Amino acid sequence: MTPKTKHPRGAVTAWATYDFANSAFTTLVVTFVFATYFTDAIAEDSISGTALWSRAVALSQIAVALLSPWLGLLADRNGLRKRFLFLSTLLCIAASAALYFAGPGDVLFALVVFTAGNIAFELSNVFYNAFLPELAPPARIGRISGHGWALGYAGGLCCLLIGYFVFVAPETPPFGLVRETGEHVRATNLLVAAWYGVFSVPLFLILKKSLPAKRVAVGKALQTSIQELGRTLHEVRHSKDLFRLLVARLIYNDGLITLFAFGGIYATGTLGFSTEDIFLFGIVLNIAAGVGAWAFGFVDDHIGGRATILISLVVLTLGTIIVVLTTSIGLFWVAAILGGICAGPNQSASRSLMGRFIPAGKENEYYGLFAFSGKATAFLGPVLLGIVTSLFNSQRAGMAIVAAFFIAGALLLLRVNEARGMSSARTYGQ
Repeated sequence: MTPKTKHPRGAVTAWATYDFANSAFTTLVVTFVFATYFTDAIAEDSISGTALWSRAVALSQIAVALLSPWLGLLADRNGLRKRFLFLSTLLCIAASAALYFAGPGDVLFALVVFTAGNIAFELSNVFYNAFLPELAPPARIGRISGHGWALGYAGGLCCLLIGYFVFVAPETPPFGLVRETGEHVRATNLLVAAWYGVFSVPLFLILKKSLPAKRVAVGKALQTSIQELGRTLHEVRHSKDLFRLLVARLIYNDGLITLFAFGGIYATGTLGFSTEDIFLFGIVLNIAAGVGAWAFGFVDDHIGGRATILISLVVLTLGTIIVVLTTSIGLFWVAAILGGICAGPNQSASRSLMGRFIPAGKENEYYGLFAFSGKATAFLGPVLLGIVTSLFNSQRAGMAIVAAFFIAGALLLLRVNEARGMSSARTYGQ
């Protein structure tokens, strides 16, 4: 068993600040700005751009699903959590900066760089999340997870505001950027890289590196990790509630990934949102999601992670159905804001509930499986959305599949018993 690392004063704040840092990537690159710029300006048209973007998202999710359990376990074995987090962070920052050079027609370059950056971003969360059980006592894990997620949305919001008012809104963009070639929009990728780099520093300065359980030689690391991964999968199958949570999240997280990856694209292609509208859309949704994640952190500690996730899934399902059916911009905004309020709590409560179910010393390894459960079938949502969009020549038809993922995930989550799962984690190895 891996010994538990003791972290110094200020570790929780430093940990949460990383959420503030990395949310710039998912907010500006994955969801609102670069995704819509790709379909609107880089790709030939919005329909083909949506299909191509869906394949890039799907490919990155498949890669993360394959890599995350092994890398998480390898981090546990050799005490490499902090080092792996640093390397994946560095790669994501480099990819973000490189996207500045993706102009109109640079489809392949944009997709390759985005895919590499998205893989690095998702893998970084494996090692980042693994710090949570070490930093948060069981009675406050929901609150700390929620506050971290809320700070993340605040970071995404601040970066989005700077991107809009400094680069996009001015009639004459700063630094000699050319509006006609989209340079002022692409420059927001450089902002993301700088933001991510600066605000991730506190974590690397303050948090301690994890302690290895038993070092293995580099040549034997892969073989040993694969063997232990098999044992971990066997252990998880015997922890009924942890296993059921992972399966449920396998499904409902597909809906969230698809919604995040294509929400801005849908608003642009179906409802005619301009670049300025997309920035406003992102700003409002980040405020809603941040408030939701912060407020529901207390709810999570009070009623439990399972109930919090179920509430979020009900609201997300209703919001998605309204978005697909309505032609009213006002009703679209209402549904989007309600969905935004519940998106943060869904992710935060999933992370904290997993933390409650993990036996001590298994954090990296089990959060690797947690990442796997969020990515193993995550290519299905983007792929299906791209296929349905192309078949029906309609983004509305493609977006409709998101509600099905939420409903199926909620039904599976009903079989999870939170109290029993926590008891099983406490008695592990006794």
